[in-house]
Amino acid sequence: MSAADGSGGDVLAAAIDLARLTGDIALAHYRSNLVVETKADGSPVTAADRAAETAAREWVRRLFPADGILGEEFGEERPGSARRWVIDPIDGTKSFVRGVPLWGSLVALCEGEEVLAGAAYFPAVAELVAASPGGGCWWNGSRCHVSPVHRVDDALVLTTDERFLDIPGRRVGWDQVSRAARVSRTWGDCYGYLLVATGRAEGMFDPILSPWDSAALQPIIAESGGVFTDWDGRSTAFGGSAVATNAALAVPLRSLLHSSPS
Repeated sequence: MSAADGSGGDVLAAAIDLARLTGDIALAHYRSNLVVETKADGSPVTAADRAAETAAREWVRRLFPADGILGEEFGEERPGSARRWVIDPIDGTKSFVRGVPLWGSLVALCEGEEVLAGAAYFPAVAELVAASPGGGCWWNGSRCHVSPVHRVDDALVLTTDERFLDIPGRRVGWDQVSRAARVSRTWGDCYGYLLVATGRAEGMFDPILSPWDSAALQPIIAESGGVFTDWDGRSTAFGGSAVATNAALAVPLRSLLHSSPS
């Protein structure tokens, strides 16, 4: 798939093109001698993050000049635009800087809070997953689906970092989910959502997310047959948190998340 021009075309193909461009630039810096800086929120950033987002912004300006841009590193551009590209050049920078391959580049095209297309590219492990509403979810060019697992005690559940769960009321919920599941791991950031969408895990739980972390992932989970909500169960990509599950366990996992401890 490719973006043929800047006047519209296939928005899913365009999101895929931009995710590949962004991820390949980041990959050129991967496992190199990078200087790691700390942002005001305590998260790391490198020249790779900035170079990848700079290239992504130049691509949008060239091909879709009427669209806005929201990116993790350089903020918002053309905020009054009807559509905007939401970009996380390296989701999982903590993994990236340690040479761990579980990071990705996220791209979403949004109109208001409707996500028109989302793509997540994992260049270090050669995987790309992308989706648009009604168009299915595609993993390395083939349709993919969430798992059919229907028992919580057979489930694999994931979260990015258990320290992020120290928000009032959220640690307890995660503890209940992780105890009830067969396996609980912290294969997190966007890689956890890839695992859910491709049937390799049943649940991914993030209590804190920014729009660039979550926008691309909502259609990926939904179009692979799963359920994507915020922590409180609202169907949104912009709730500041996320719970992604297969369909069979959508209700029981969310019930555990919000039930009182026994």
